Amino acid sequence: MSSTESLLSVAGLEVAYGRTAAVQGIDLVVGEGQVVSLIGANGAGKTTTLRALSGMMRPRAGRIVFAGADIAGLPAHRVAALGMRHVPEGRQIFAELTVDENLAMGAWLESDGAEIARRREQVLERFPRLRERLTQAAGTLSGGEQQMLALGRALMGAPRLLLLDEPSMGLAPLFVEEIFGIIEGLKREGVTILLVEQNASAALEVADTAYVLEGGRIALSGPALKVAHDPAVMAAYLGG
Repeated sequence: MSSTESLLSVAGLEVAYGRTAAVQGIDLVVGEGQVVSLIGANGAGKTTTLRALSGMMRPRAGRIVFAGADIAGLPAHRVAALGMRHVPEGRQIFAELTVDENLAMGAWLESDGAEIARRREQVLERFPRLRERLTQAAGTLSGGEQQMLALGRALMGAPRLLLLDEPSMGLAPLFVEEIFGIIEGLKREGVTILLVEQNASAALEVADTAYVLEGGRIALSGPALKVAHDPAVMAAYLGG
């Protein structure tokens, strides 16, 4: 893939917690309009990778080029201003605020009231449950509803790239199906997504490209369909 086609290009990324290396020199590319899945066991470095990309952690080494700008080491608010939105593991909504207030927080960089209203209506069309609960404290929502709120809040920022960290974690099967249906819909609309997901089968099904992370290194990458049929991936992650 040429650099003109890639929205995000990562080369030699290293991230550490103190002296402990969590991510050890990984390369990955996310093309404009693609869904790219990053799969691997717990502790493989998936969440750490997303945190480094979005500015929540400072990389020890490597280049992160997003929309033509080298963003390695930029603070999270600067990265967000460039159009990257991170939906973190565990959702991290503002529990004491209402659903509507949480959504408004997602549009903090937008000053045009009409544009904010348009985005809000789009989000509520996508998540009808949230419309029914606009005045409800976000902390009283079910886990699935909170995940929808976290996604909706990110979409209020009109992201060029959406980082999703374990969106199906801890959800009932019906909500998992609904969340992946939403990801499919975003893909059809051309939203670019980097997806970290423990449910490897669902992640590979929705993705264009996949990377398998093991011990902080990329062990395998390629078209998602090909990765899904790799014997080692099937044995380790797909119950094959």
